[in-house]
Amino acid sequence: MFAGILAGLAAGALWGLVFVAPHMVRGFSSIDLAAGRFVAYGATALGMLLWGLRGTPLRPTLRQAGAALWLSVLGFTGYYLLLALAIRHAGTAMPALIIGTIPLWVMLLGKPQGLRWRALLPGLLLTVAGLALMSEVPQAGGGEAAAAYGQGVLLALVALVCWTAFALLNAAWLKRHTEVSASDWANWLGIATGVGGLLLWLALGSPLHELAQRPGFGGFVLVCAAIGIGSSWLATILWSIASQRLSASLCGQLIVSETLFALLYSFAWEGSWPTATQWAASVLFTLGILASIKAHR
Repeated sequence: MFAGILAGLAAGALWGLVFVAPHMVRGFSSIDLAAGRFVAYGATALGMLLWGLRGTPLRPTLRQAGAALWLSVLGFTGYYLLLALAIRHAGTAMPALIIGTIPLWVMLLGKPQGLRWRALLPGLLLTVAGLALMSEVPQAGGGEAAAAYGQGVLLALVALVCWTAFALLNAAWLKRHTEVSASDWANWLGIATGVGGLLLWLALGSPLHELAQRPGFGGFVLVCAAIGIGSSWLATILWSIASQRLSASLCGQLIVSETLFALLYSFAWEGSWPTATQWAASVLFTLGILASIKAHR
């Protein structure tokens, strides 16, 4: 259980990077960023799979490959495209807040049968209190700014639905297929995600020669590689370990760490200091995680 908790928290720390990535490459579209991230993820997964051919790697059946493709759309290609667009329209704080409610939904929908609601109540209340505090922070302007902000909120809500479904379905699939290791599953998902990212770029992305001529292209490549390898490939391995060792409800609570790290990275990138309200919300989020871990022991 301890190893699963550490893996889940580490995955959250890596996922938090994706909230600041769109601000680091403002000269490039959300579609180009999402496609670049997932092509990097797919290339890494393919490289690891080819490297493993020297041994006896587990190869997916047609049904397993189909599951990897479907879940890659829910948890990666579709989810991150929606999130990147939401961040462009509404900034970092509100999308991070909305995505931060994923633990509540996963906990409510993935509660083990033997666990009483009374045991989960402290963690839920602490998380809700933290979200209530954070909801007072973002402010939208008027006119076009308000319309764009509202569009960003809507996109973040759709992303929320996608990733909640992914968290539950992915955990259930891994528990049914214990013969599949976390690294094998991360590679299968990665190849499926890489194919989706490549198709996304070919259909809606900018031509490669145009991307290469834009200022900051080198930085764009580095950001795509960082979030493709770290926030996708490595984070998926860590999350698969957590999903195999922990219940869906506890995994869901650990997703709060993504929100905490996203806020930390955002403050560091913008060079600002959290307000007292944001500090209080972060403390409540942390206490909610600890209360949930205690309830699942």
